[in-house]
Amino acid sequence: MRGRYLITGASGMVGRELARLLGQDHDVVALSHADLDVADFGAVKAAVQTHRPTAFLSVGAWTDVDGCEREPDKAHRVNALGPRNAAIACADAGIPVLQVSTDYVFPGVGKTTPYVEDDAVGPASHYGRSKLAGERFVREHSAGRFWIVRTQWVYGHHGKNFVDTMLNLARQGKDLKVVDDQVGCPTFARDVARGIVAILTRDAGFGTYHCSGNGQASWFEFAAEIFAVAGVHPNSLLPQPSSQLDRPAPRPAYSVLRNRMLELTIGDPMPRWQDGLREYLGERLRA
Repeated sequence: MRGRYLITGASGMVGRELARLLGQDHDVVALSHADLDVADFGAVKAAVQTHRPTAFLSVGAWTDVDGCEREPDKAHRVNALGPRNAAIACADAGIPVLQVSTDYVFPGVGKTTPYVEDDAVGPASHYGRSKLAGERFVREHSAGRFWIVRTQWVYGHHGKNFVDTMLNLARQGKDLKVVDDQVGCPTFARDVARGIVAILTRDAGFGTYHCSGNGQASWFEFAAEIFAVAGVHPNSLLPQPSSQLDRPAPRPAYSVLRNRMLELTIGDPMPRWQDGLREYLGERLRA
């Protein structure tokens, strides 16, 4: 059945891919931050009443982790108040809401096996706290009609990302040092969008889902794979501990997500992270 989906954050990596994929079979209203400030409840409510979507897909966020640490009120305004506004407006209209979230809601320490959806949360940064507050507002105000979709280490065609940064620095002949004591799962933005479409269209049911590439890697291992797939040989590539980086916000040491609820409901559609990287680089290098 043809639906109508309202997407906020539609100018970002996941938002653009999601609008393109859903637009193949459904009507899509794609709104960027310039089109709709999600922290303005009146504007959000008006958008819901005007477009009457089948579902409201809240994809945008402020993902500058160090920026969030410096400006926690701004982080809360975008990452928590925005989802709250969407959930309330959608509940009033009888419309379900989908909120994209992050691995940063977990503490990321003392863990050696992947996080599943019902593991205890405990963010260490203001970014993670603001995203967790957004999750809680959605659960509280959506009348039970919600999807929360957590992902991690996202890269894609429509924004600054780790893959492009590594390739650009290597081609400039830079000596590269990359953190080797933070482990997660690189995820191609299009794969996140594909996972969301599967959740929406294959009757996965409401609830919380993890939606990231399968497998795990440190940032150093991710960088090494980028260069191997791209056929680029950096001047040097050396591991370094995160303690050598002067960053305001703490990062999870281990925050790999397991897509358990996808596995149990519709079958996990997410590929291995290496396959997502090959797809992305194949397109990027042909451009």
